[in-house]
Amino acid sequence: MPENERMKVTVFKRKELADIGVIGGSGFYELLGDVEHHAVQTPYGPPSGTIAVGTYQGVRVAFLARHGAGHRYPPHKINYRANIWALASIGVTRILGPNASGSLQPHVKPGDFVVCDQFVDRTTNRESTFYDGPPVVHIGGAEPYCPELRQLASTAGRELGITIHESGTVVVIQGPRFSTRAESRWFSSAGWDVINMTQFPEQVLARELEVCYTGISLITDYDAGLDGRDDIEAVSVASVIDVFHHNNARVRELLLRMLPRIPRERACICATALTGAVIS
Repeated sequence: MPENERMKVTVFKRKELADIGVIGGSGFYELLGDVEHHAVQTPYGPPSGTIAVGTYQGVRVAFLARHGAGHRYPPHKINYRANIWALASIGVTRILGPNASGSLQPHVKPGDFVVCDQFVDRTTNRESTFYDGPPVVHIGGAEPYCPELRQLASTAGRELGITIHESGTVVVIQGPRFSTRAESRWFSSAGWDVINMTQFPEQVLARELEVCYTGISLITDYDAGLDGRDDIEAVSVASVIDVFHHNNARVRELLLRMLPRIPRERACICATALTGAVIS
């Protein structure tokens, strides 16, 4: 893409504060040692909170709590555009997005990790693009997650002895309520593997800014209508939090194993996502 055309699309000037971003639960940045907190302003309002920037094995890492301090923002109220824009504006070119999710298939068990390669959007009224025109931009959607980051996550999980599914489809629901049994059975019968409330539109927004993104789903429960059975205990906040807390250390271990292995140069589809996508 010509430089003048690119500048019409990417209107911020990157500060070189960090290379890798992590959007997830609170506590991860504590492993980075000394961190600096940055309050970043965006054209889309404030992100979920300040961005903590630190260094791990020579890698500059920016951490942002998806739901804000004290889990203050429910899934449908997260300012996804501000979050992604804020990270990109400080130099982040890759984002790791760990998240708590439910299982829609018997072989995907609580405690497993899933590195999804596809998503289905069932949300409503979420701002899911930076480009409301002009310019008009149509990014490709066939491969929504970064293949390089997905491979690194899968390899790190296997090395740590984590049961990790290297592909899968996540259906993203609006929330904040959980699914009915009928909805869950529908999703399961469609062959989808994982259910979540935050995986859309994070990855789409990242791709629009030519930022790599991968989600890493920690399975906390079986969804209510799994396999058409009524003997599955209904998902609850207590059960989700319990499983997540018991496995939070494994999430951190996987992320920390990935960080030093992420190459500086990018050869993936994400880095050139805007080439040919702009209608002028």
